[in-house]
Parts: sequence; structure tokens; C-alpha cells
Amino acid sequence: MKKIAFALLVLVMTAACSSDKFKIDGNVVNLEDGAVHVVFSADSGVVDQWVEVDKKGHFKFKGVSSQPVLVTLSGKRGEPLATLVAVNGDHLKVKGDGGKSLSVRVKGNSLNEEWQLFRDEHRAFYADPNPSRLDAAIEKYVREHPSNMLSTVLLVVDYSDFSDHDKVDKLLRGIEIQARPESLTGLLYGNEKDRKRAVLPRLMSLTLFKHGGKFEEIKLTDKTSILSLWANPQNSRNALINKLQTLDKGIRIIDVLTESDSLRWHQTIAGDPAEWQHYWAPGGPMEQGIQMLGIKSLPWFAVTDSTGLVVYSGPNCDLASKKASELIR
Repeated sequence: MKKIAFALLVLVMTAACSSDKFKIDGNVVNLEDGAVHVVFSADSGVVDQWVEVDKKGHFKFKGVSSQPVLVTLSGKRGEPLATLVAVNGDHLKVKGDGGKSLSVRVKGNSLNEEWQLFRDEHRAFYADPNPSRLDAAIEKYVREHPSNMLSTVLLVVDYSDFSDHDKVDKLLRGIEIQARPESLTGLLYGNEKDRKRAVLPRLMSLTLFKHGGKFEEIKLTDKTSILSLWANPQNSRNALINKLQTLDKGIRIIDVLTESDSLRWHQTIAGDPAEWQHYWAPGGPMEQGIQMLGIKSLPWFAVTDSTGLVVYSGPNCDLASKKASELIR
């Protein structure tokens, strides 16, 4: 009887400590315009909210998610501050300098702290413009830690090479099922259940900087289009271009540099097909309109039909090509 009473007491105490929300307390200095952009995919849909920051860099945010979700924090101009994993009951603390890359740190649960430790140990790889060393380190970690959810997080967020779908799929399947919740893996490819549940955006137009010109409005309501979004360097670019070139000429390819640094833009696109339209999104993945695509890695592909409806948004070029071809049959 005493054992039952003790078990009930533990259950009550656990319930009292749990919460139907997660909290983020921020202390980030050098933030322009006094605001932080918070985006994550919750149980009820995408949460996209601006949070006010006081003069000392303090801000507070409360969100709801019964499953682990990736929460991105960025500044007014789209500059990334932090990406963290949150679930109801978490109380996370974010602290750092918004003007320094990788300086914002997250504490409050073991997963975020392990992720921070991995990034500290591989800081040189994260700073290297060639992502191959970081990708190799992530592949090694995933194979050696199949029971740790950090393996899923690293593959979804920090891994770069999605050109070999089979390899990435094999890495993902090697992670134990309890360490790869659908709320995270759905961001990688998007399974059928997630696609049916998701409310896909409709992009009537985008305003981006056209190569060799100025800002231009791109209307997406006249034909089927593929947005090919990338950042330098992209080792798989030539292979992806070859795939996209085989598509029907009735499909428009819109090539978009999706990062703030455009220094090597002209050099990179010099060998692209002449008929391709090249644009630059200075705000990167958080550029107005593009942020609706939920970009989690680069390269990224989005397919819109002739009404502007996004019918696919993800890292798989083959799937994007298939979806576009289906629309014009």
C-alpha cells in the first residue's frame, strides 16, 4: 500500500512539474531594431512571430509543442542567431552577441547543450566554407550514436550534402526510432502524413535582386516553376544543374542565391544555362516570402503551380523535378 501511495505521489509531482508550454529567456546584445524573429512548426501549424527585445537585449517567448521541434531565432534582417530544440516543459536560456557568428549559446536541456558541445569541438569545420569536413564529422557521429536524438538534429540542421538521397536515407534509418521523432525527421524529406497535414503556402510573387540589374518582382502565377535555392559553395551544383536541364521547357527554373554574401555569385553562375533566371535573396532563408518555404538546409527546392501554390518544398531535387513534371502533364 505504501508503494502505491509513493508511486501516486511521484506521479502527482511529475504532473505538477510538467507544462503545456516551453519558455525561452533571451539575453542577446547587439540586436538591431530591438526584435527577434521566432519560427517553428508546432502541432497546430507554423508559428511565425516577432518578439520585442529591451535595450539590454532581454526577451521572453512562450511556445507550445507536445513533440520536440526546431525553433529558429533570427534578427530583423534575417541574420541567424540560434537554432534550438524545444518541447513542452522546457525552460531554455539563450545568451550571446547577435553581432558575432556562433556566439549565441543555448542552455536548459541536455540535447541543446550536447549540440553546443559538438559545435564547440568542431568550430573550425563550421567556419570552413567547404562543408565536406563537417559533413564527414556528422556522418561519423550519427553512425556512432544511433540512440541519441542529437544524431537526428545534426542530420536535419547542420548536414549539407543532400545530393545522394540514398546515403542520407540510410544514415537516417540507422538512428533508433525513439531518437528520430517525426516532428524532426519530417523537416528532412517530409513524409506523406506531414505533407497531408501541412498547410502549404501560396506565393503569388517574390521580389528579389536580379543578376546584372536591380530588384524585380517575379510573378509565380503564370506557369509551373522550380525555385532552386542555394549558397556558396555548393559542390553538387553541376550535378543538380544537369538534372534540372532535362526538364520540360514549359517548367521555369528560378535560380536564387540564398545568402547575404554575393561576392562569388557571378563566378558561380557563369556556366549556367543562358535561359535561367538568376536572383539574389539578401536576407537568405528569412527573406520575405522565401521564409514561408521552411528552408532547413541548402540547396533547397520549391515547386509552385500556375496559381502560386507551393506543391513541394524540400532538399530533394529528384522529388522536386517529379512534382513539377506531374503538373504540366
